[in-house]
Amino acid sequence: MQKTKRQLLGIYRLLYTAFGSRHWWPADSAEETIIGAILAQNITWKNVEQAIAALKARRALSFKAIAAMDEEKLAPIIRPARFLNQKARALKVFADYFGGNYGYRTQKMKRRDVWELRDELLGLYRIGPETADCILLYALEKPVFVIDLYTKRILSRHGLFTMEDSYEEYQEFFMDTLAPDVPLYNEYHALLVHLGNKFCKPKPLCAECPLHSLRLVNN
Repeated sequence: MQKTKRQLLGIYRLLYTAFGSRHWWPADSAEETIIGAILAQNITWKNVEQAIAALKARRALSFKAIAAMDEEKLAPIIRPARFLNQKARALKVFADYFGGNYGYRTQKMKRRDVWELRDELLGLYRIGPETADCILLYALEKPVFVIDLYTKRILSRHGLFTMEDSYEEYQEFFMDTLAPDVPLYNEYHALLVHLGNKFCKPKPLCAECPLHSLRLVNN
């Protein structure tokens, strides 16, 4: 376990030295973070920013405003986020859940047990483990480590896992090894995303990667 902890912290230190703080998730409120997490499924952040800007321009960047809007009106607004009909429905379903159970108050959500809340989120339309955990970590400041394709790609290429290993196996690895620390989980995940976006691509740029010198297998 100590060896594994050193490995994970070694990755973190190299990435932080290379990239600095990522200041992630970029949003002005917890609600905006949740909306962004739902919109971000299967698209780039640039598309999310465009959809967020369109909602802001129409004074609709809140779940109370979304709850009062028809899906048919909402869908064209979030067109840059693609899959607009499904995502419009997902936002509407979340808005009804958020208003009905928490009165549109994220502080009330924060008081819930993290794993009970996670089960609730996973029961909503189009909310899978990654989206649920982004909401929990970035919007509600719960110590839950987010796993995404970048994280799986990076760790599998360093021999710690395979791409076929489950979301839960990756998550347990991080959460059993590192202390339950929201700022650490936040920064670590953001750094992995940045690394994956810039270097650990489907065709990796290994020679330029900040982790190039780090030997993890049998270290």
